[in-house]
Amino acid sequence: MMNLLTQSLGLPLPALWLALAFVLAILEIIVPTFVCLCFSAAAVFGMISALCGFDLAYQMVAFGIGILLTLLLLRPRLIARLYAKPALPSRTDALHGKHGQVTQAIEPTLGQGRILVDGQDWAASSSASVSLGTTVVVTGADGIILHVRKEHEDDDRA
Repeated sequence: MMNLLTQSLGLPLPALWLALAFVLAILEIIVPTFVCLCFSAAAVFGMISALCGFDLAYQMVAFGIGILLTLLLLRPRLIARLYAKPALPSRTDALHGKHGQVTQAIEPTLGQGRILVDGQDWAASSSASVSLGTTVVVTGADGIILHVRKEHEDDDRA
């Protein structure tokens, strides 16, 4: 059957594999799902096996192996890279680990309290009550509310 195709088109098998790879690559541009791109890369596997002189059965096996390899190894990475959303840096990220002063007592039950960190006033929360003037360390953030702990946890036991 392939002899009939190569004779009717007047092209050798490697050229047919290359044409198939080219058509699939163009189809990938039209329908960007990376599936046609994987099939296109697999057609290059078939072309290489045709250039090495393997018969059509081996070329089809190489094409099938190329499809499996590209769909399993290449496509997931391309999809992840294409659809990965860049993380927006938060103003609070830079405050993690910094020290601050409590300007309004932090009450965990009421969910209120304020601290001053690097000259900026922030809403703050803590798992324990923190009195006015206490030095705290920023341990995290939830939106614009900083999570803090006392600088010296041993102060509670005194």
